[in-house]
This record gives sequence, C-alpha cells and structure tokens, in this order.
Amino acid sequence: MASSETAATEAGRAANDRRRLSGAPYRAPVERHTPRLILRHWRQSDRTPFAEMNADPVVMEHYPRPLTAEESDAFADWIEERWVDDGLGLFAVEVKDGPPFIGYVGLDRPTFEAPFMPAVEIGWRLAADHWGHGYATEAARDTVRFAFNDVGLDELASFTTPQNVRSRAVMQRIGMTHDPTDDFDHPRFRDDERMRRHVLYRLRRPSVDAGD
Repeated sequence: MASSETAATEAGRAANDRRRLSGAPYRAPVERHTPRLILRHWRQSDRTPFAEMNADPVVMEHYPRPLTAEESDAFADWIEERWVDDGLGLFAVEVKDGPPFIGYVGLDRPTFEAPFMPAVEIGWRLAADHWGHGYATEAARDTVRFAFNDVGLDELASFTTPQNVRSRAVMQRIGMTHDPTDDFDHPRFRDDERMRRHVLYRLRRPSVDAGD
C-alpha cells in the first residue's frame, strides 16, 4: 500500500486534526477473530511497534523508503480517518495469547489514476519477526470474507512491485489471479525506476463469477 502511505504522509495528520476539531466520532471496525489472530481497531499502544515496523528496512524493502516516526504516526492517523470517512480500512493484527500488535491487514480505495481504477485494494504489512507463520495469509483470507460478506464488494485488487515475491505469494494463496496485461506503471512513482512497475492481482466474489 505504498501509494496510500504516500498520501497519508502528506495529508493524514491534517485530516485527523479536522476530525478532532469537528467532533466526529471514531467509528472503530468490528473486531474479527481467526483461529490464531484478532483483527481489531487501533490503540494508542500500537503506535510504537507500528513505527518500529515502518522504520525497518527489511519490512520496507519494496516501498519507497522506511518511514520516520512522524510519518508513521501520520499514517496511523490516516488509517483511523479512513474508517470514519469510508467505513472500511486497515485492521490492526494481534496474535491470540501472543504479541498484541504484529502489523495490519485491510482494505483501501486508492485514488491514483490507472486503467483498473476505481478499485478496492486488499493489503497487509507485518513486522519481520512474524513472517513465515502464515499470519498474513490467515488475516488476508478473513479480510476477503469481510470485503465480500460484510462490505458487499464484488471485486478486490492488490498490487506490488514484481520483485515482492512474499506479497505475491500471499495474493496467490488467497485465490487472487494475475494477468500480465493488467500490469501498470504506478503514476506516483514515475521517477523511481525501482518502484514504477507494478503487477496487479484480482479476486472476484464467487457469486459474481457465477453470474448472480
């Protein structure tokens, strides 16, 4: 979700300030449970591990760069704002009887121009210490159920750089498909040769595929 993150660092803090000044309530997402995880609203205590994750060059290898603490907080502000404005967004991920925060998973509506837009993106980011346990796939599968059954979406998209094999593997495990003709140059990274090219994966709600 590099594009969302870029927008967040530019506007997240200002948007959250507007929410606080207007008195608009924070509409927390419904808490969701998988066999090993809790997908929940964000807490103030999440901010420190979130900033540590976003500053880790290993985690951020396929993003433009690691985030400063201020940028990470702006991103967290933006996440809360998205739940208020749109009724969907990114869940904080907690391990049952384990670490209280390991990253995020959820939905976003990207705002850049591309041939496949408008679309709703599914995305995730976990701290490196929690890679290799299947947590991203488990959380993403439940987010797919949330998107189709609760939100009522017909299709999800996900995109990343071609070399991000870990995220692409999660996309494939949750049933998303890749058509090379859908790949695109991300307009927010025109001048960044490493980040410019993106692969696009899609997943349609089964009933839509069946013609319902």
